[in-house]
Amino acid sequence: MSSAPGNREDGVPPDRGSEDVTLDDSGGDIASTSGRQELEMCLGNNEIKSRAVVKYSAAPPPTTYALLQEKTDLKLPPANWLRESPQLGPAGSTVLGSSSKSKPFSSFGMAYDFIDSIGDDVDVVSDSENIKKLLKIPYSKSHVSMAVHRVGRTLLLDELDIQELFMRSSQTGDWTWLKEFYQRLIDQKWQRKKKSKEHWYQKAILSKFLYYSINGDGAAEPVPDSDNPDEGCGAEEFGPSWPATFTSTASDSEESAAHKEEGVPMDSKYALGQVASKEQNLTTLFNEGENSQGLRNDFVRNILWTFEDIHMLVGSNMPIFGGGRYPAVSLRLRDNNKPINILTGIDYWLDNLMCNVPELVMCFHVNGIVQKYEMIKTEDIPDLENSTFSTRVVKDIAQNILSFLKSNCTKEGHTYWLFKASGSDIVKLYDLTTLCEEAAEEKCQNPFTLPVAVLLYKVASNMMLKKSQNRKHYGTIRTLLLNCVKLLDQDRHPQIIASAHYMLAELFQLDEPPEEGAGGESLRAGGSEDSYSDEEDEEDPEDLPEDSDENGSFSTTLDSQDDSKAVAIIKSVGELSVPEKYKSTHQIRPIYAFPVSQDKEERCRHVLSYVLKGLKAVDGSIKKESDLPAADPNTPIPLKYEDGSKAVEKGIALLLDRAGPFQEDRKHPTRSGMIPGSWQHRMKLQLFFKASKAYYVLSDAATNLLKYGRALRYIKLALQCHDAYCSVSSTLHSRVLLFHSQCLSLCGDIQLMLAQNASNRAAYLEEYSYQTKEDQEVLHSLHRESSCQAFNMASDLATDPEYQLFVSSKCYEAAYELLTSGVVKEHGPEQLAQVLKRLGNIRNEIGVFYMNQAAAMQTEKEVKKSVSIAEQEIWKKSFSCFEKGMKDFEAIEDSTNTSLLLCNTGRLMRICAQAHCATSADLSRGEFSPEESLYYNKAIDYYLRAMRSLATRGNHPAVWDSVNWELSTTYFTLATLLQDYAPLSRKAQEQIEREVTEAMLKSLKYCDLQTESARQPLYQYRAATIHHRLASMYHSCFRNQVGDEHLRKQHRSLAELHYSKAVLLFLSLKDAPCELLRTLLERVAFAEFTMAGQSSSGAKLKTLTGALDILTDTRHAFLLIHKELLEDHTETDCPELTRPLDSGADGTTSSGLNTIEVMKLIGVFEPSFSFLLLQLVKLMTAMKRKPSNKDEELLKTYKNVYSKILRAEKTAPLLSRIELFLDLLQQLTPKTGSGDLGASS
Repeated sequence: MSSAPGNREDGVPPDRGSEDVTLDDSGGDIASTSGRQELEMCLGNNEIKSRAVVKYSAAPPPTTYALLQEKTDLKLPPANWLRESPQLGPAGSTVLGSSSKSKPFSSFGMAYDFIDSIGDDVDVVSDSENIKKLLKIPYSKSHVSMAVHRVGRTLLLDELDIQELFMRSSQTGDWTWLKEFYQRLIDQKWQRKKKSKEHWYQKAILSKFLYYSINGDGAAEPVPDSDNPDEGCGAEEFGPSWPATFTSTASDSEESAAHKEEGVPMDSKYALGQVASKEQNLTTLFNEGENSQGLRNDFVRNILWTFEDIHMLVGSNMPIFGGGRYPAVSLRLRDNNKPINILTGIDYWLDNLMCNVPELVMCFHVNGIVQKYEMIKTEDIPDLENSTFSTRVVKDIAQNILSFLKSNCTKEGHTYWLFKASGSDIVKLYDLTTLCEEAAEEKCQNPFTLPVAVLLYKVASNMMLKKSQNRKHYGTIRTLLLNCVKLLDQDRHPQIIASAHYMLAELFQLDEPPEEGAGGESLRAGGSEDSYSDEEDEEDPEDLPEDSDENGSFSTTLDSQDDSKAVAIIKSVGELSVPEKYKSTHQIRPIYAFPVSQDKEERCRHVLSYVLKGLKAVDGSIKKESDLPAADPNTPIPLKYEDGSKAVEKGIALLLDRAGPFQEDRKHPTRSGMIPGSWQHRMKLQLFFKASKAYYVLSDAATNLLKYGRALRYIKLALQCHDAYCSVSSTLHSRVLLFHSQCLSLCGDIQLMLAQNASNRAAYLEEYSYQTKEDQEVLHSLHRESSCQAFNMASDLATDPEYQLFVSSKCYEAAYELLTSGVVKEHGPEQLAQVLKRLGNIRNEIGVFYMNQAAAMQTEKEVKKSVSIAEQEIWKKSFSCFEKGMKDFEAIEDSTNTSLLLCNTGRLMRICAQAHCATSADLSRGEFSPEESLYYNKAIDYYLRAMRSLATRGNHPAVWDSVNWELSTTYFTLATLLQDYAPLSRKAQEQIEREVTEAMLKSLKYCDLQTESARQPLYQYRAATIHHRLASMYHSCFRNQVGDEHLRKQHRSLAELHYSKAVLLFLSLKDAPCELLRTLLERVAFAEFTMAGQSSSGAKLKTLTGALDILTDTRHAFLLIHKELLEDHTETDCPELTRPLDSGADGTTSSGLNTIEVMKLIGVFEPSFSFLLLQLVKLMTAMKRKPSNKDEELLKTYKNVYSKILRAEKTAPLLSRIELFLDLLQQLTPKTGSGDLGASS
C-alpha cells in the first residue's frame, strides 16, 4: 500500500499518542492560536462553548487549495481525475470527504481505539454525520434511524439503515423479526428510494472540483494572489486532509491491535488476546463486501469535541485545506442559483466546530462553470442569509436529545433503535434486544451483539488495568462483565466468557479486607446490575401533575399498538428546542450492586464460582467431557494414605520435584488436548492460580478459627490447583513460586496444629471429609490436566502426631528450598525469614516430642540398670532437631528463640543424666555416677549459652527468667545429688564437699530474690533450702572433724551463718513450717553439741540459754501448723477440734500439711526441749553465787515448763499437743532474750 494519508500506520496510534493535541497547536489542519482565540471569543458572545482536541489524525500536512480561475468548467474532468494519489488514497474511494453513509459499527471502531475514554469520560461516540443528523431533527423532515448502545455513561450511536438490513434479511434470514415489526407497526409499504440523476450529477462535479483544487500532475494551477505575496511561502506545507481508505485487511487490524498491547503485562491482558482478530473476524460481521468498514476506525481524524457540557468522541473525514486568512479552511461547492438553507448552514457550522476550523471557503458555480469564491468566518455562518439559526437552540437540542437517550437507554448490552419516519414529528425509541427476545424465532441474530459484548469487555479490561488506582470502579467493572457474559453464547465465544469470568474473580480482593473508604457505600447500593438510574434525588415523578412537562414529554404507556412497543417517545420534535425540556438527566451514574463482604469465606466463594465458570468455558472449547478420562465430579476421589518411611520419602521427592522452578519445555498438547501457548492454555493458568489463591485464603481463615480439618481440606485443594498449574505450565514465574511457598508454609502450620490438638481428631476428620459440589467440580476440572497426587503426602489427614510433625517439617523444608532457588531468591527475603522461623519452631517441636518420649520411657522402666539403645536413638533425634532449629534461628538472628532451644537442649541433657541413674530392685539408688555429672554439666553449658544469647534480661524478661530458673535448678540438683549420693568410692570427702559448696553457691547466685514474680516464693524456698543444706553439711563436718581446730572453727561459723540465713528465709515463707521447724531443731542440736565440748559452767549456761532462745523461735512454725490444722478441721466441718486428725496415706491433709512429718519433728522437739530445760535447771541450781530475784523467777519458770512437758500425754491429739507447745513457748518468750542470761551466743 502506498503511503496514502489514509494509511493509519503513518499517523499517531490512537491509544499511544504522546498527548492530546488541540487543533490550534501546529500544522496546517490545525487552527492557529490567534484564530482559535478569536473563534472562542465570538462563540462566547453567542453563549456557546466549543472546544475540539485531536486525539488521532491520519491526514498529511494540508496544502493551500488551488484557487480555480473564473469560468473553469467543472463538468470537464481534470487531468488527474480518479487517479491514485498519495494525498487522495486509492482513486474513487470517496467523492465527498466523508463516506456516503455511516458504517454500522463506526462508533465501535473508535471506542476500541480510545478505550480509556469509554464508560466515564465521554458522553457520546459517533460519526460526525450522525451527530449532525440528530441536531438537525427539528429542522428536517428526513427520516432518522440510529442504533444506540450504552457502556457506562457513554452512548454509542451508529446509523441503522433499516431498508438495507431488510434487503439482506431475504438472503441471510437475519432481522426478519424486525422487518415484520417494521411493516406491521411503522411503514406498511416501504421501498428503497432510488437516487436521482441530479444527485449523481452533483456528486460528479464535486469530485472534479476537489481534484481541480489539489496541486498535482494535470491539476489546475492556483492563481497567484498579488495582495499576499508571502502566502505562497507556506504552500508546500499545506495539503488536503482526506479520509482513510475503506479497504483494509485483517492483518492490519491485528498489527494495530498488537501495537496497542505492547508493554502490557501478560496478566493484565486477561488472556483475551486479540479478540477481534483471533476469535472471529469482526470486520466481516455485516458482510458488506468491499465497502464494509466493519469495526475498523477508518476516520481521517478522531476528535474529542466538547460542546457546552457534552463530551463527544467524533469521527470526521472532512477535507481541511490551507489558505485564506487562516491556516485552516473547509472547502465547499455551491450552486449559485440555489440559496443556502438552514440545514446546510447547520451542517457547515457543526463541521467547522467539530474540526475547529475558523473559516469556510465557498466556490459558487452555475451549471458547473466557476463564478466566484467567498470566505465566511465560522462564527458568521449562523447569520447567513436564508440560513439563519440560533446556536443556542442547537445547544438546547443537543442537551435534550442526550438527556432523552440517557434517561431511556438504561441497559448495557441492549441495542436501542432511535427512529423518526420521513415527514413525521414523532421520535420513537425501541429496545431491539427486548423485541428480539419476544420474537418467536429460536434465537434472533443481532449483528450488534458481539461488538457490544467485546466493547463491554474491553472497557472492563481497561478499567481492570487501573483497578489499584480507583476501587470505586469495581461495581462498574462487574456490571460491564456480567452484561458482556449475558450477551454471548458460550459455545461460540468461550474465550471472552472465560476471560470475563476471570476478571470477575479478580475483582474480589483476597489479600486484604475491603476498604471502607474506597466507595464502600456506592458499592453496597442496591439496583439492577445492568441498568442505571438518576444520581440526583430530584422530584419523584409520581408527585408531578399529569399535565406537567416532565410527565408529558415522553411516555411508555400510550394507547396505540406501535407506541406500546416503544421504550419512550418524543411526541413532537419541536420539544427538543425547548431549553432543559428534558432536564440534565444525562448527569447520571450507574448504581451497581457489587457484593462487598467483610467475610473472607464469602469473597472466596464468589471467586471460586467465577473461576469454575471460566474453567467450564475453557474446557468446553477444548474437548467434550465424554472424550476425556476424567473422574465423575460428583464422586470424591479416594486418597491413599501410606505409612512407612519409603512412602514418605517418595512423597517428599514428588513434593520438591513439583515445587521446583524448572520444568521441561512443553511442546505437546496437555492431558486434555490443550495446545501450549493457546488462549485456553494461558487462561487455564490464570484460573488455576486464582483458584489456588482462593483456597489458600479459605484455609488461612479456617486456621484462624481453629478449624484445622477444614483448613487442611482447603490447603489440599490449593495445592491440587498448583499441581494442575505445574502440569500445564512450561515455566513457573517467581510470583507463582512465592505463593506456592506460602501454601506449603500454611500446610506445615496446619499439620503442626493437628499434631498438637490430637484430642479433637474425630471433629477434624469430619471437617476434612466434607466437600461442596463446587469444590468437586473444580477438582474435576483440575483432573482434566493432572492426577493432582503430588502433594497428597503433605495434605493428607494422618492419625499419628509424630508423622504429622514430620510432614509439617517437610512442608517447611520444601518452602525453604523454593525460596532459596535462584528464581525466587531476590523476591522473598521477608518470606524466607518467616519460613526459617517456622523451620526452627517445627524442629523444636519435634525435638520436644522426642524428649518427652525419652522422659516417658524413664518413668516406665521399673529397674534402671543401663541405658537402652532405643533411648539413645531418641536422644539423638531430639538433639539433632534442636541443633538444626538453633541454626535456623541463628540464620535470622533470633536470639530469643535460639536461647529457648538451648534451654530445651539443656533439659534434654538433664533427662540423659537422669537416665544414667542406676537403681536396684529395692528402688534404692547408688552413688552419683560420672555420666550423670557429665550430662548435668553439659546442661549447665547449654543454659549458660542461652543466657549469653539473650545478653540481658531486658531483651526478653520472660525467657531470661525461665533460663535463669532452669540454670539454678540444674546447679541445685547437681549439688543435692552430690551431697545425698556422694561418690565416695571415687572422690575424697573434702573434694565432694568443695563441689557441693560450689554448686550450691552457683545455684544460690541464680536465685532471683529481688524481682517480684510468680517464681519469687520458689526462689526463696530454694535459697532457704540451700542455706539449710550447707549449714547441715558444715554441721556434719564440725562434728566429724578431729585435730584441725582452725578448720573446726571455720566450719562452726559457716554452719551458724547458713542456719541463720535459712531461718530468716523460711520465716518469710508462709507455707514451709516443717522446714522451719527442722532447721531450728538442727540449730538447737548444733548448740547442744557445742555445749558438750565446753567445760566451764558459765559457757555452758550461755550456750544453753542461746539454744533455748532458738527453740523459742519454733513458736512461728507451730503457729503456722496450728493454723493449717484449724483450716483443715473447718473444711471437714468437724465440731470436735480435739479429735484425731484424718490424713491421707502419705500423711498429707487437705491443706497440704504433712502430719507424719510434723509428728516426727515433734518427736525430736519434745526431748530436745525437756533436755535444755533440765540442763538449765541443773546449772542454775548448782551455781555457787547467790541468785538474783530475776534468776530465781527464771528458774521457777523453767521448772514449771519442764514439769508440764513431763506430764504431757504423748497420745493426745496433734492439735492439743501443738496448743500445749505454743502455751509453754509463750511462757518462755518474755523471760528469755531480755535478761543477762538471755543473750544468744
